[in-house]
This record gives sequence, C-alpha cells and structure tokens, in this order.
Amino acid sequence: MKKIVLSLTGVLAATAFAPEASAIPAFARQTGMACSACHFQHFPVLNGFGQAFKASGFTLMGAQGRVEGEHLSIPDTLNAAVLAKLRYQKSNGTDAPNTVSGTTTNGGQWQIPDELSLFFGGRVADNETLKIGMMMENNLAAAGAPLISGLRLPIVYEMDAVKLLAIPYATDSLGAGYGFELNSAGAVRGVRWAENRTDISAAQYVGVGATAATGLAFVAHSDMGYINVSRYSPNFTMGPDTGTKMTSNWIRLAYTPTVADWAMNIGLVSLSGSNYVAPTTFGAEMDTKGTIVDFQAQGVVAEREMSVYAQYATAPKSTAGGRLNYYNQKSNISGRKAATIGVEYSVIPHTLHVGLAYLSANAGKKTDISTDKETSVTVTAAYDVAQNVALVVNHSMRGGNIYDATTGDKAGNVAVGGTGKTLTTLMLEGAW
Repeated sequence: MKKIVLSLTGVLAATAFAPEASAIPAFARQTGMACSACHFQHFPVLNGFGQAFKASGFTLMGAQGRVEGEHLSIPDTLNAAVLAKLRYQKSNGTDAPNTVSGTTTNGGQWQIPDELSLFFGGRVADNETLKIGMMMENNLAAAGAPLISGLRLPIVYEMDAVKLLAIPYATDSLGAGYGFELNSAGAVRGVRWAENRTDISAAQYVGVGATAATGLAFVAHSDMGYINVSRYSPNFTMGPDTGTKMTSNWIRLAYTPTVADWAMNIGLVSLSGSNYVAPTTFGAEMDTKGTIVDFQAQGVVAEREMSVYAQYATAPKSTAGGRLNYYNQKSNISGRKAATIGVEYSVIPHTLHVGLAYLSANAGKKTDISTDKETSVTVTAAYDVAQNVALVVNHSMRGGNIYDATTGDKAGNVAVGGTGKTLTTLMLEGAW
C-alpha cells in the first residue's frame, strides 16, 4: 500500500473510486466521498486520505453545489450529521448494599444513548492559499450540559509541500490535543481504535488525553510528519468555569514515513505548564504535566488490512511542597504510568475487524508502588452491518497487585461502586 501524496486535485479525482459511505456524513455530503476514502478499517481511524482532508481544514469539496462570489466559496448546504452510540456494559465489581441494579455497570447497565451528537462541518472559506474550515460537535444526550461540546476552526495557509494551520478549539472532555491529531492510538479521547479506552490506550488510562480544554493550536504539516504546538487551558470555556488563561502547553512531534508499504505514525507528546483548573471548584493553580510516546502502523497482510498500535504515557507526581498535577490529582506520592500494545485485523475486508490489546500500568496511588500494578487483556470485534452502522464488542480482563484483597487499591474485585476486573461492552454505533 503505497503512501499517496494528497493534493486538492488528487483528493477530488479520487472521489470517483471511493467505494463506501462516510462515518461522519457531514463531510460525505460535502465531498461526495465514501467511508473507506478517509478511514482505515473503520471509524474513527484515519488513513492517509482522511489525514490529508483533516490537514486541509475540512475544506475539500466534491460535486456538492456551492455559493461562490468575490472572496466567497461555501457549500450551498450547511452539512450536518448525527452520531449515536447505544451501549450495554457489564462489569464484575462490588456494589454497595441495596444498590439498584443498572445504576452501575456492575449490575449491567443500558446506556441508550451513551452518546448522541449532532455535527456540523465543512468549508467556511477557500482561496488559492488560505482556507478556513470548521467542525462543531453538539451534545444531545447529557442533561443540563451545554449544547456545544466541541469546536474546531482550522485556518490553513498552504505552501508547496507544507501546510501551516492555526486552530482555535474547545472541548468538554476529549483532551488538550483535540485541536489537531492524526494518530489513532488514543492520545485524544475521540481518536482511538477501540471502545474500552482505558484498557487499550495508555494515555486514556493515565488521563492525559481525556479532559476539558480550550486553546489555540499551531500546526506545521507535511507528508513526512507534523508538529502541533498548542497553548491551552484545561477548562471548557463554553461551560460554567470560564475566564482562565491559556498557560498550559501540548507539544506533539510526529514522523509519518512509509516503510515497506506500511504507513507509520511515530510520535511524542509533552504536556507542561500550569493553570487554574475549574476555578470555581478548585480555586488553586495546578501543574499540567504528562508525556505520551506512541506508534501506529497501517498495512496489508494476506490481502487484509491490519493496524498495529503502541503507546506509553506518564503523569508525574506532584512536586514536594508544590502544586498538584492536574493529571495525577489522586496522588502526590508516585507518578502514574502505563504502556499498551494492540493489533487489529480485518478478517472480512470492510466488514469484520478483530483486535487484541494488552495494558501494563502503575496507577500511582499507593505509598508502596509495588502494590499498584494493573494489567489488562482486551479482545475486540467490530462488524459493519452497513457502511455507516457497526456492531461492536469489547471484553477486558484485568488483574495485578492493585486487586489484592488486603493491600490493593481496588481491594479484591474493586472499590465499592467502581467497575471490576472484567468489563464487557456491547455497542451499536451509527451515523446519518
């Protein structure tokens, strides 16, 4: 699978050969393109084509009509889509006495919906060198929450082989890298290859990729990689906790070569700085420190698509006598760290994908960190019922010293009310 260098002309020409429908139909409607044109194996994992679309600020257009004039080029329709996740989750933790079955996952919990989002996205402006796009996510499921749960407004300046982007962004929970991310190992909560996120992604386990953030990302992107320097606040400024400054840093370096027909994404993330987090709740300044190292490879084995993911993440302990680390609030004794590796293989092309992941972690909560170890093995399967509908199964089996009955943080199965040593997720996911 040779790496395809994607220019605007190349992308538009490829629409004639795209065989399936898009997982976020707002962009399918704008481009007239199909799912496999942008996604590798399944949503939300991006292939080289989808990465180029994202790096172009969601501005590429196909056959859809447009309104054009002097300094004006927009679709003639405001493109929208709905994404729904309907889940059943069952864990084997220990609930408090008299807990009503279904109020926690230990009793088996129906989450209908777990997620219901209304998306708007596409071109805002386009000329020879400057492009502006947008993607807005609206949460229709959470009672009492703000409607807007995510917003990106990429401004793209195109030079010959390099794109320079400035991206204002805000998210209620997807992480500081929400402004721009192309690796699907899980550095950003919404860009992960499997559903049980804390079992298949070290960044999600540690917590450095799943928080509120409002910021401004500056990105340089080429066919060989990208640099994302984001200045952010770990708060969702569309919510109740507003007014903080962007004094935290997310710095991503990624190298994206093609090696023996495998498309690689090899990256490093450094989180630094400090900020006032949810000031009406905490009222104190916190460090925002962490590290992510990750790897992604996409290729073909026996004429079937295959992905390999690896990730390592840390959230260091707080400095003695200093500020608490926002990403390690539960302990100022030891740092949190985790490593994950995963493989996904398409048994039936564009239809059935199976995966396996392993996690080794230190939760960083005990004085004696030897009693803080946790491991997890996760098996996954995704069956594409239709081009925009999938049935998903994830089953995670956990162990380690953290579950020791007398010394572990999760005391036997788990602390009362939390998820246990196994977690099974059954999900129907669809977009239209």
